[in-house]
Amino acid sequence: MTPKPTLAVVGATGAAGSVMLRMLTQRADVWGDIRLVSSPRSAGRKAEVRGEECEILALGEEVFDGVDLALFLVPEAVAARWAPVAVSKGAVVVDTSAAFRDDPDVPLVVPEINAHAARVRPRGIVASPGCTTLALIMAVGALHAEFGLTELVVTAQQAAGGAGAGRAGVETLRAQLGLVAGGGELGTRPGDVRRAVGDGTGPFPGPLALNVLPWSGTAGADGASSEEERIRDETRRVLARPALRISATCVRVPVVAGHSVCVHARFERPVEVGRAHEVLATAPGVVLFDDPAAGGFPTPADVAGTDPAWVGRVRRSMDDERALDLFVCADNLRKGGALNALQIAETVVALTAESVFVGSVNDL
Repeated sequence: MTPKPTLAVVGATGAAGSVMLRMLTQRADVWGDIRLVSSPRSAGRKAEVRGEECEILALGEEVFDGVDLALFLVPEAVAARWAPVAVSKGAVVVDTSAAFRDDPDVPLVVPEINAHAARVRPRGIVASPGCTTLALIMAVGALHAEFGLTELVVTAQQAAGGAGAGRAGVETLRAQLGLVAGGGELGTRPGDVRRAVGDGTGPFPGPLALNVLPWSGTAGADGASSEEERIRDETRRVLARPALRISATCVRVPVVAGHSVCVHARFERPVEVGRAHEVLATAPGVVLFDDPAAGGFPTPADVAGTDPAWVGRVRRSMDDERALDLFVCADNLRKGGALNALQIAETVVALTAESVFVGSVNDL
């Protein structure tokens, strides 16, 4: 019998890493030894996985000895430095950062949509899309398979902790809310919130409490932000539609967890809402929650701590029989981060089991 593969979780003490450790306990156990890896300052600490306490190991070349698959839940610069090291030691790497998403030799995978892409990995690395793309793509991918997508216009409402802001974003929002709490007239005059917050804007370009910020990421081409470009580029890659027309706007909103996306999707032929409901209701990883007259629609408060993408407000565009408008929400740390990476890892193991091999999953 082939032994179960050895897994390394790099970034085990971060926000996504903490979610990952819980998931490893909750999901089917396909792993043998699990090594928890983090920065040297966290080395020696203990964390629980699968009901056992494990010591955190410092990130270094030796931690990848004998590892079959390494999950990277770390910033882009760390992944760029250490993922090739893990590969050189014989591991398959699944990376959640933006370090390799644009590399044509690194497949970008959402298992519900293009699991087959994980089979061919010239660099030994599989990338996971960003958290906003993952919220969007679950519903859009299912509709595309049925109706043939031709154009997308999306407005992403990004939570404080997502889209690269991490714990600093959440802490900044909570601190700002503390500063403005109880101010009954705050927001009635320009600059009220900005004066209350002062310099405490953290990773954001302005105050987020009682406010929205129509900017996320860094400056890109033609006035777009890097986050908006990522939504376009990642969606095209996952759907294998390199010329798909996509317009994206990212807005940072005062929500701790859970991204929301307003979607206008145009298709090759006329669409009926009833059939769209059927497609979404049976799509893997999607929950249809669409009864707005009775208050039935997803919100970030509903989806926080859950795995699926939730979809509501599904309606045909008022002026276009080939277009649908809909609203999507997903937890940015679960499907938007840890869950998709773990599903990719499980996919690699399953693909390996289909082939005749001994030794590392990298032999597939």
